[in-house]
Amino acid sequence: MNTMRKPLRVAAIGELLWDLLPEAPQLGGAPANFAAMLAQMFACDVAKSDGKVFLVSCVGNDPLGIHARQQLIARSVHPDFIAIDRTRPTGTVEVQLDSERGPHYRICSNVAWDAVPESPQLAALAPTLDAICFGTLAQRSPMTRTTLRSIVASTHPDCLRVFDVNLRAPDWTAETIVWGCAHATIFKMNHEEVALVAKTIGAEEQSSPIQIAQALLDQFPIELVAITRGSQGSLLVSRDAVNDHPGIPTLVIDSIGAGDCFTAALTYFSLHHRPLPIVAEAANRWGAWAASQRGGMPFLDAASRTYLQTAIEPPAT
Repeated sequence: MNTMRKPLRVAAIGELLWDLLPEAPQLGGAPANFAAMLAQMFACDVAKSDGKVFLVSCVGNDPLGIHARQQLIARSVHPDFIAIDRTRPTGTVEVQLDSERGPHYRICSNVAWDAVPESPQLAALAPTLDAICFGTLAQRSPMTRTTLRSIVASTHPDCLRVFDVNLRAPDWTAETIVWGCAHATIFKMNHEEVALVAKTIGAEEQSSPIQIAQALLDQFPIELVAITRGSQGSLLVSRDAVNDHPGIPTLVIDSIGAGDCFTAALTYFSLHHRPLPIVAEAANRWGAWAASQRGGMPFLDAASRTYLQTAIEPPAT
């Protein structure tokens, strides 16, 4: 007898903004990029399972806010929990790309995503989630920090809690990192953030990335530490295994959102309980593909969809 499988429910909470690139604005923000790419992974139907992806954020009552919601809906992200602030503008970021197409940011403050409100609807959403992704940048303001921590703490004990640090000076604190680690199932950072995280948790200055990952696993209830290394791949460390992936060669158009796409694949394949080598291969392939596209939430064309579906072992049904 066939039974209907309950759709997986995933939320990302935090910044929704426009990256003001030299050629044209692109919708972005790490949680928004994550949500858009994860929704496309579900649309690929790799796992033969449905999924709903929600973004918890806030936009201004302005054309950029309207357009942001439209762009997310076009990418199958549910906008039910994107609030509208009538006193603050939709967030923007000035972006400059260096000689290697890496982004440098100037993030505007006192914008709508700094004021994500709590609500009874959000409180009801939290216990229904199978996974939630959150970071550090959204916690720079008291209001959004309170909302974020409330929804994360209200998730079911079996919820996959993905803490993707995003250390943009001066918008992070050691306390924010420690709080996130204390509530995370998966901890993800890039190689440039390793030393800052190590200092925060009191690890030895000469420690290797693996030793720092193991210190995180020892000190907190984290089950998996992921370190992205750009073109050099990734390092995944769990309590009983290590995967050192060399990366996927690609022609980089811009690296905006590549790490968020990596995190989305990390979440997707972890939700489907795939072995660490499969999780690493999938995350690196999706991240490399994102770096070969423009902007943080590129649409999948038919060729890309076929490549990303067949290049890795599909999850078990």
